[in-house]
Amino acid sequence: MKDQISRRGFLRDAAAAGLLLGAASLPASAPAQDKEKKEEPAIRHRTLGKTGLEMTILGYGAMRTSDPAVIRQAIDMGINNIDTARGYMDGHNEEIVAKAVGELRKRVVITTKIRVGTKERMSADLDASLAALNTDYIDILLLHGLKRDEEVLNEEWIGMLTEAKKAGKVRFAGFSTHNNMAGTLRAAVKGGFFDVVLTAYNFKSEPDLTKAIAEAAKAGIGIIAMKTQAGGYTDAGMGGLNPHQAALKWVLEDQNVACAIPAMVTFDQLNENFRVMGSHFGWMDRKTLHRYGRVIDDRLCRFCNRCAEQCTHGVAISDIQRCLMYAEGYHDQSLALSSYTALGREADLSACRSCSGCTVHCPNGVNIAANLQRAMQLFA
Repeated sequence: MKDQISRRGFLRDAAAAGLLLGAASLPASAPAQDKEKKEEPAIRHRTLGKTGLEMTILGYGAMRTSDPAVIRQAIDMGINNIDTARGYMDGHNEEIVAKAVGELRKRVVITTKIRVGTKERMSADLDASLAALNTDYIDILLLHGLKRDEEVLNEEWIGMLTEAKKAGKVRFAGFSTHNNMAGTLRAAVKGGFFDVVLTAYNFKSEPDLTKAIAEAAKAGIGIIAMKTQAGGYTDAGMGGLNPHQAALKWVLEDQNVACAIPAMVTFDQLNENFRVMGSHFGWMDRKTLHRYGRVIDDRLCRFCNRCAEQCTHGVAISDIQRCLMYAEGYHDQSLALSSYTALGREADLSACRSCSGCTVHCPNGVNIAANLQRAMQLFA
């Protein structure tokens, strides 16, 4: 999969290389506006697997966006895909996306998600999403948060998505995954039904996930990356370095990833991420991420879910750590609490209070006991 650069970006890059006719005759000191044009990021696209959709490699993660003007600005800048979900902001996030898109519906690819359950409830959630988004169809409908291989092959859920496609309510179907990502990706390849997978993926992900992404992309599954900023932590230990552009570049260097959807809330975040489209991962980025990795190593869950079988009480450790990341990395207490509440019984931390001592070991060096202690203070 190769990047496709916009005509404007191509002309700019060619001019910078001195390849355009008459470039040699340019004055030694170009006007200020010419310098600004040379620094303007290229709009890059990749094909989303077998869907054939041409996606800007930077998509818009709307999960935490309350101001539709920021999303609208992203569309005006050229970003052509937006990610939301039925459950974000208690159902209001889709309405915010609808306000932002307005009359530009045909210019954007809208992805939304519904939680799994009975066929009837899932169909009702889809209809609610269509109404909230003010649209007749969803470009990409994802089943939210699959974590087990057998879930990917669930016939009832696949049947519901098949009917939604036939009815014209959904163009392409997929699922999102925060846990056991490599396993669910390989299950999707085996099953052969899903068009798209939205997976957590960042520079701290395990090598096996990178391999699974490559296998899925080869099979025609469109790969979208989330959690690309590895928690988005801000720490004094970084010595003033900003790792977030570097983290996004790292993900987009993987040609098997069609696009990334970092969550954006402000215009500054949008502009910072937008500039990544015209650049590549370099030596300074590598150095920055090496330092960032040391800062977050013992607290950032890799979502491999290998801790799940170790806990004798069945506590959903990986999911709880994701909620903790929303609180400590994103600094979004509301999102952290709502995500924790949505986990239900699997996130019951009462077992941790009565436990004589956590014996769960993380193969990646995460201090699970310390993380769960902080989670109990926040959520219990």
